[in-house]
Amino acid sequence: MFTEWIENVGAALDGAGVALITFGLLIATSRYFSALFGKAEIDAFRRLRQDIGRAILLGLEVLVAADIIRTVAVTPTLTSIAILAGIVAIRTVLSLSLQVEVEGRFPWQPERTNDESASA
Repeated sequence: MFTEWIENVGAALDGAGVALITFGLLIATSRYFSALFGKAEIDAFRRLRQDIGRAILLGLEVLVAADIIRTVAVTPTLTSIAILAGIVAIRTVLSLSLQVEVEGRFPWQPERTNDESASA
């Protein structure tokens, strides 16, 4: 009973992660087109890329949580934990590279001021 419940929770979180990415993509696209056809925003494409990156980051976090829940609670074997470690490592690298792409800096670096951004 418990295993089935945890599997359902993991599946629901997987669905939520995919939904977050999908809805984020739709929202980012609609914001992009409204910027293009509304008040012609100069950096609309950059903002589109940032919005899509944020949606993917959020979705990846939820997908990692689903994998952790299922692996730890349902099948805590050495093999499944090794597979989980690989999945988490890959998703962490993806998240880090997306965050650098979106924010233009590593998470441990201080935020740039407007003066620094203009000169870079």
